[in-house]
Order: sequence, then structure tokens, then C-alpha cells
Amino acid sequence: MKSNENATIHWLGVTSLVTLLLVAPMAIANDIERAVDYRQGVMNIFSWNMKAMGSMVKGEVPFDQKAFALHASDLAGTATLNLLPGFPEDSESDESDALPEIWMEFDDFEEKYQNLGRLTKALSEVAASGDKTALSKALEKTGKACKACHKKYKN
Repeated sequence: MKSNENATIHWLGVTSLVTLLLVAPMAIANDIERAVDYRQGVMNIFSWNMKAMGSMVKGEVPFDQKAFALHASDLAGTATLNLLPGFPEDSESDESDALPEIWMEFDDFEEKYQNLGRLTKALSEVAASGDKTALSKALEKTGKACKACHKKYKN
């Protein structure tokens, strides 16, 4: 009886290990997929708001100070999110335009994101004033911060 119990325990250990070896990569892949989804979602919010404000400044749509201020506020709020967990190591993906340089120069990437946060906050403050010249300049600075990161870290 004892050898049957030992065999059963051994078999359960082997099947548990095999299950872990099969499931763990799927769980890791799922975590990476979720991280990519997270970072893309945040970037979509940035894009949505930047395009709306840019269209107003360029005269493609009528300038609406309240709408501009709301977009600037949403942008600044989004920039307070901790985006960095959306870029775990080994999260390069066919679904993402992120370049490997992000992980090779992560401190610079993080600094660029923090700078974006500062500039979006300043943009939001200027947008509330309604000074179209000042908010246009603030939007330009914010756009340059976006482009600096995209130029270096996005496909």
C-alpha cells in the first residue's frame, strides 16, 4: 500500500510540474499582452486629446476654449498615470510599435515620460487661462516632448 501512495504522490508531483511548465508561459504571455494593452490604451488617450487640441490651434475646427481646457486637463491627468509598468522587460510585441531601445535606455525613457507629465500639467494650467497664444506655445512644447520619445523609442 505504501508504494502505491508514494507512486500517487510522485505522479501528482510530476503532473503538477508539467502543468506549471505548460501554463506559466501562457500566464507570462498574458501578462505581457495586458501590459501592451495598458500602454497602448494610455497612448490612445494622449493621441485623442493632442489631436483635438491640435485641430483647434491649427484652425481645422473652431477654437473652443472650454473644450481645449478639458482636453488639456484629461491629458495632464493621464500623464499622472504610472505608464512604466506597461513596459515590462521582454514585452516587445508584434502588436506594439515599441522599440527595444526603451529597455536598453529605460532611465532616459522614464525621464522623457516625467517631462511629458510636467509639460501636460503646464499646458492644462495655461489652457484654463484661455490665452490662445500661450496655450498654443504650451501645446507645441508638449507635442515636442511626445515626438522626442516617439522618435527614439517608437517604430
